[in-house]
Amino acid sequence: MSIWRVILAIIFPPLSVIDKGCGSIIIVLILTFLGWIPGVIAALIILNNPKN
Repeated sequence: MSIWRVILAIIFPPLSVIDKGCGSIIIVLILTFLGWIPGVIAALIILNNPKN
């Protein structure tokens, strides 16, 4: 996880998980619409996942 991905996750969370798949983008987008903080947290969790 690079510093640029973290900054992008803070500014616009759905764009930071664009390479993780359609499901991740949709989940983060919905959480971002519900509130900015849940979207940022979800994006950081998805980016920090060691499996991908």
